[in-house]
Amino acid sequence: MKEPRKKPPRPAGPAPSEAELRDAALAHLARFGTTETGLRRVLERRVDRWARRAEAEGQAAETLAPARAAARAHAATVAKAMVALGTVDDAAFAASRARRLARSGRSRRAIAAHLGAKGVGREQAGEALPEDVESEIAAALVQCRRRRVGPFATGPVEPPARQKALAALARAGFPRDVAEAALDMAPEEADMRVNALKQG
Repeated sequence: MKEPRKKPPRPAGPAPSEAELRDAALAHLARFGTTETGLRRVLERRVDRWARRAEAEGQAAETLAPARAAARAHAATVAKAMVALGTVDDAAFAASRARRLARSGRSRRAIAAHLGAKGVGREQAGEALPEDVESEIAAALVQCRRRRVGPFATGPVEPPARQKALAALARAGFPRDVAEAALDMAPEEADMRVNALKQG
């Protein structure tokens, strides 16, 4: 039986133009929310893939390097243009992502780290984070339910198990007072708070 023939690698061709990168940006934004920094990184990765193919084809380094630099500059220009058009909005992205992460049981600290990694500025991230302690406790309760600890434990909780649960919540970024409040909550109230967070 013959092995299926492999497709030849696609020729690198010229460096991606600004128009091509704009089309790539629109295609990405049709599927994913992102920040200006995030979109720029996506486009830069596209340029870098082109550069690797071009290098593998034997294109000269002295022509490849300036073409790559120009294409990466186009990527930054396109990302800024998408912000100017309102297609990319870091503040709206941060608010939406923060709500989703809080509902999934992420702590303020974990959400802030995630937003920072996505290119959201510290000030915008701070504005998007849930501010009240009750929201943080509700997020910790989601973690408790996932781990079946605290009010969601199926049996009696011995001191070592409680310490282990506190450590897990601390690693997830929850302050000790929040973790203790979540672990000590009555099951009925814990259920009510988790359901309210999921619906909110």
